[in-house]
Amino acid sequence: MTSDVIASVPPVKNSLLGRMPVVKQLRQSVGLQRGMLIAGLSITGLFVLVAVFAPLIAPYGFAQLRDAQGSFGAQQPPSAAHIMGTTVGGYDVFSRVIWGAQTAVLVIVLAVVFSIVAGILLGLVSGYIGGWLDRVLVVIGDAIYAFPSLLLAIVLSIVISGGQSSLWGGILAAALSITVVFIPQYYRVIRAETIRIKAEPYVESAKMLGASTSRIMFRHVLRNATRTLPIIFTLNASEAVLTLAGLGFLGFGIEPSAAAEWGYDLNKALSDVTSGIWWTALYPGLAIVLSVLGITLVGESLNDLADPRLRGRKRVKAKAGAVSLTAVDQTLPSDVEIREENA
Repeated sequence: MTSDVIASVPPVKNSLLGRMPVVKQLRQSVGLQRGMLIAGLSITGLFVLVAVFAPLIAPYGFAQLRDAQGSFGAQQPPSAAHIMGTTVGGYDVFSRVIWGAQTAVLVIVLAVVFSIVAGILLGLVSGYIGGWLDRVLVVIGDAIYAFPSLLLAIVLSIVISGGQSSLWGGILAAALSITVVFIPQYYRVIRAETIRIKAEPYVESAKMLGASTSRIMFRHVLRNATRTLPIIFTLNASEAVLTLAGLGFLGFGIEPSAAAEWGYDLNKALSDVTSGIWWTALYPGLAIVLSVLGITLVGESLNDLADPRLRGRKRVKAKAGAVSLTAVDQTLPSDVEIREENA
């Protein structure tokens, strides 16, 4: 019968893999949410793989101008030797796009990690201790948050880089300038969660048992205040790509001889577009759009799944299906009833 079939289906194991953030959201998603999440993960995964294996994928170096056959030439159209053509400076566009993914990933990782560490510590201390320290940090955070982010990143990039254009110097300057922009976002979220959690009964019980302030903050409060960080991480990662491209486009990014950067390449391609040379601007622009699109799709999907009303749709449908199957099973006559009627 139908009930026997349903009972014979093995339950889904609550394994460690099933509890991982992205895998858990994949199992909870349904319909359009699942499609958005899978598409975002696919684009983001491809973006990360290209960045990791850039030395193997790129046919030339990011600052290479010639090979064994001679100079590449400036503004050469796409061909077998250069599938995306060459720039006005004589660089291979395909190689610059591939190496640019590596630069973007390094800046994203450094910027988000720095901002997460600083934002969590400041928000945890501010929300739990309170007092004058909380008021001072709130004012500073609001002031930074209200300041135009790109303008703040430009000022900090000039101050931090000091005119240096080395690979790690430029990457650290861009990452630190983006970090200062992101810190208030993590600070405000962690502070609000800390204020809510410190009034919970289990925190009061820990205080009565004599637990130290640091133990309560980092063992009881922190573990429950960071559940929304994956969502903020994905949204900030896409913003970091745009901020890095904006710095490079305005001339405050990394020099082409130090590393490949999509915003800088777009800046140098402005004059090419009016001359009908489309390939120097198309491919760096597509790289920015696709990378931001992939990360944004992941972030928006995680944000939707964090909403209990949206997350519960799948469970409601599953329960409705189970109830309908049970109702059908109850309406079907059993074998004993059929024999009695025949007799």
